[in-house]
Amino acid sequence: MSESSKPQFDLVFRGQRILTTAGIVAREVGVRDGLIAAIEPLGNGLEGAQIIELADDETLIPGLVDTHVHVNEPGRTEWEGFASATRAAAAGGVTTIIDMPLNSIPPTTNVEALRLKRSVAKDQAFVDVGFWGGAIPGNKKDLRGLHDEGVFGFKCFLLHSGVDEFPHLEADEMEEDMAELKSFDSVMIVHAEDSRAIDRAPSAEGDHYDKFLHSRPRGAENIAIAEVIERARWTGARAHILHLSSSDALPMIESAKADGVHLTVETCPHYLTLTSEEIPNGATAFKCCPPIREASNREKLWKGLEDGLIDCIVTDHSPSTLDLKDLENGDFAVAWGGVSSLQLGLSLIWTEARKRGIALEKVLNWMSKRPAELAGLHRKGQLALGFDADLAVFAADDAYVVDVTKLKHKNPITPYAGKALSGVVRKTYLRGGLIDGETPTGKLLRRGEL
Repeated sequence: MSESSKPQFDLVFRGQRILTTAGIVAREVGVRDGLIAAIEPLGNGLEGAQIIELADDETLIPGLVDTHVHVNEPGRTEWEGFASATRAAAAGGVTTIIDMPLNSIPPTTNVEALRLKRSVAKDQAFVDVGFWGGAIPGNKKDLRGLHDEGVFGFKCFLLHSGVDEFPHLEADEMEEDMAELKSFDSVMIVHAEDSRAIDRAPSAEGDHYDKFLHSRPRGAENIAIAEVIERARWTGARAHILHLSSSDALPMIESAKADGVHLTVETCPHYLTLTSEEIPNGATAFKCCPPIREASNREKLWKGLEDGLIDCIVTDHSPSTLDLKDLENGDFAVAWGGVSSLQLGLSLIWTEARKRGIALEKVLNWMSKRPAELAGLHRKGQLALGFDADLAVFAADDAYVVDVTKLKHKNPITPYAGKALSGVVRKTYLRGGLIDGETPTGKLLRRGEL
C-alpha cells in the first residue's frame, strides 16, 4: 500500500497501555467521525490528522458511564446544574451521565417536564447526558409517553424521597407500574428502603453518626429489596436496586438471580471506601441514604462485586448547598442526605481496588461497561470497534490529595476532602474531541438511539 493510500484518521492514539476488550495491551487506536474505527498492534503506523503518544505511565481507558447523577436543574440549580456537573464528570473521566428525575423542579414525571429539562441542558453539557423518568403515585398514564420520548427507565422510592414533589410508591403501586413497564420493556430502578421500618426506627437527631446509622437500619433496606425482588418475579419486569448498602441483602439477590428474576444491582464509592466507625460526630458531609455502614459490611460488598451479585458501581452524586448540610450544628436529622463524588469516583474505587489486588480492567467493567449495559447504551462503555470514541487518559500510579476548592462541583463539600487517592485522569475525550471545559460538546441521549 502506498503512503498516500494509507487510511487517514481524525485522531490516533499510540501507547503501551490501551484498555481494550482483550485487556491492557500495546495498541494504536484510530478515530474517525467520532467512532473507534481501528485498533491495531503498536507499530503498525496508523496515520491521523492528530497523533497522541501516550506516556509510559498512562493508560487509555473507555470513558466512564455514571447512570446515577442528580444534576438538580432546573429548580435547584444552586445545588448543582448541568454545566458544573458535566465539567466535574469530564474531570473524573466520566463521558456519559444519566440524570435522576428528582431534585429538579419540576421532577421528570411527565413529557412536558422532560422537554423542559432537555431544553435547559442542551447548550450546557460537556459530556453526553441521558435522563431517567420518575414513577410516582398517579402518573402511570405518563410512563409510556416518557418512554417514547427517550427516557432510559423509571425511578421510584419506597419511602419519602426527601423532596415533597416526588412522592413515593407503595409496593402495590410499584408492582402496578412494573407491569406497565414490562409491556414496553423498560426498567424500574428503585430506592429500596421500607418506610414502615424507618418510621419505627430510633430518631437520628443530634451530631452522633451512630444515631443516624440506627435510624436507617439494614432491615429497612432488606425488607424493601425483598419487595422489589418479589414484584419483579410476579410481573416479569426488569428491576434495578439503587445504591445497595446492606450486605445482608446479597444472599437474596443471589437467589433471585439464580431463579431468573430480571434483577440488577448497583453500589457506590461511599459504601466501598468509607466506614461508619471512621465518621466523626457532626460530619454531615458523610450523610447519605441508605447510610455508610460498618467496615465488615464494606468488605462483603466488595465480595458481592467480585462474585457478580452487584453489577456496577455508580456515584449517586447528590449534592446540595452548604447550608443544607447543617455544618454549623452537624445535626444528622436536619442535614441533607447526599454525597458529592462525581469527579472522584474512578480514583476512589481504583485506590481501594488496587489494595485488594483487583485489576483496572475489572474496575472499568463495573464503572463503564456494566452501567452502559444497564441503560442500553450500545455504543458506550468499551474501547472497541464501532463504539463512540469516549476515552480518558488515566495515570494509574499518579496520586493526589482531594482539595474541595479545586473540584468542578458547584458546592465545595465532600466527605473525601483531604483524602489521598491513587489514579489521575489527565485528559478526557468525547467522540474523539478533547473536553476543554469551555466549549460544551455533549449530546442529549435518547433511549434506543445510536
